Amino acid sequence: MSARTPVPSRTRPPRRLVRSLAGQLFVVQVVIVAAVVAGGAVLAYLFTAGRADDAARRQVTAVARAVADSPTVRDAAGAPDPTAVLQPYAERVRVDTGVSFVTVMDTAGVRWTHPLPEQIGRPFLGHIDWALAGETRSETYTGTLGPSVRVVTPVLDERHRVVALVSAGITVQSISAQLRGPLLALVGVAAAALAVGGIGTYLANSRLRRHTHGMGPAELSHLYEYHQATLHAVREGLVLLDRDHRVVLCNDAARELLGLEGAVEGRPVDGLGLPDALLAAVSGDTPVRDEVHLTAERVVVLNTSTIGTGLGRVLTLRDHTELQALSGELDSVRGFTEALGAQAHEAANRLHAVVSLIELGRHREAVEFATAELALAQRLTDRVVAAVGEPVLAALLLGKAAQAAERGVELTLTPDSSIDDGVLPPRLTARDLITVLGNLIDNAVDAAITGAAEHPGPPEVTVTARIDGGHLLLRVADTGDGIDPGAVEDVFRRGWSTKQDGRAGGNGEDASGSGHGRGLGLALVAQAARRNGGTVEVGRERGAVLTVRLPLDRPVRDDAGERERVAVGP
Repeated sequence: MSARTPVPSRTRPPRRLVRSLAGQLFVVQVVIVAAVVAGGAVLAYLFTAGRADDAARRQVTAVARAVADSPTVRDAAGAPDPTAVLQPYAERVRVDTGVSFVTVMDTAGVRWTHPLPEQIGRPFLGHIDWALAGETRSETYTGTLGPSVRVVTPVLDERHRVVALVSAGITVQSISAQLRGPLLALVGVAAAALAVGGIGTYLANSRLRRHTHGMGPAELSHLYEYHQATLHAVREGLVLLDRDHRVVLCNDAARELLGLEGAVEGRPVDGLGLPDALLAAVSGDTPVRDEVHLTAERVVVLNTSTIGTGLGRVLTLRDHTELQALSGELDSVRGFTEALGAQAHEAANRLHAVVSLIELGRHREAVEFATAELALAQRLTDRVVAAVGEPVLAALLLGKAAQAAERGVELTLTPDSSIDDGVLPPRLTARDLITVLGNLIDNAVDAAITGAAEHPGPPEVTVTARIDGGHLLLRVADTGDGIDPGAVEDVFRRGWSTKQDGRAGGNGEDASGSGHGRGLGLALVAQAARRNGGTVEVGRERGAVLTVRLPLDRPVRDDAGERERVAVGP
């Protein structure tokens, strides 16, 4: 049996301990608090020790001078046995004043008194030269009682001669004993300050740890970088507002969708130049879900929600412009399909009629009937094809004419209509042309049908499409009730419709207008006109007359805050 080869065990690399930002701050703050407390304690100790040393020097100086000025000491200095008189006196003074020793000596430094009787008669340990010169000085010196703070002062007779010397002192051990109580109190205060500082730091950093979710500085930095990259990369507009409705954050997509320029953060939302309807939805307290709004050049879908408990609001914006235009084109194609189906049905009916006439042997009537129907159907087609060389406009007009005929409305092209193929610049896209003319015709057809009950004659819609002084002029007139002059300013506002007020007639718009929903058709017309540097005018003849002028010579683009030029005709 062969021995198995031992498999080397994998040694896991030691896991690097990554402290959170709160943990690092806690350590730093504890070190700072400890250093400050320790430094304060040392300074306080040094200050207290210095004060105690100064107090000791003042005390021994006062005792030494008082003893030197005493007549008893002066008289005993000339006596045969000074010790017999001065030793009891010096001990009483030492006990009463609380000093460590009071020593009286002759000018040679030989002691006459001492707390230790065996030291009497021995030389004084310390400096006496300045005292012999008549001065009083203090020093710290190690004598028979150990290190002490002492003072030596001269004893002068009536002639001011030095006849003896007096030294008083307090041992360093006594001074240290006096400092022991304040030092213990200081240590207690320092420990309490350190504990309070540590607890406060811990609580503050616990809260910081909750807010930072335990992440370290590198993780927070990476999170910020991811946050910024995401905000700039996402194509959905994002705007954050605080509780005062001021902009906290606005990403690139939101700037583009709302047409914002310059510094936005910190500005109130009502100072951004937003349309009134959009501003009302943003500033309201009710959350908004997938609400369509128009800006100067965009159709946006708005969603809003509240941040936390009233901290502010978050707005998201999606660009709906392309989808809205495609929806309009799809509606136009659907209309064309329905019109072609209706025409096929009518053609089948007419064909049955012709066949029946032939079967009845009435060949002449069959030929006349077929010729008349063909001429009627071809008349508008010939007129449109001859006058409008632009294929998009020609196809749109033919399709809308078929739709209008199905609804009982006669759509005609004015004799002065004339547009050659290739005259329109590339910037006037087919999508914008369909949006403008398609919505104008749809709304005019609705108005003509609604006003037919009150106006004599069949409902009519008249379209003019021509080049006029460097502009593409598109004019649509109907036989409806027209537009109230007081409502002219609101015609191109999102959601405007005469039908929602319950009035008959008028150039109202609703969901039938190119599938854009109630109140969007004319707003989209104005938006497309403004996007191409054009204007929209509202007038009146038999009914409403709406005229759009789009410049051909240069790509004019109005400011986002400029309103459409609106005129009211007679």
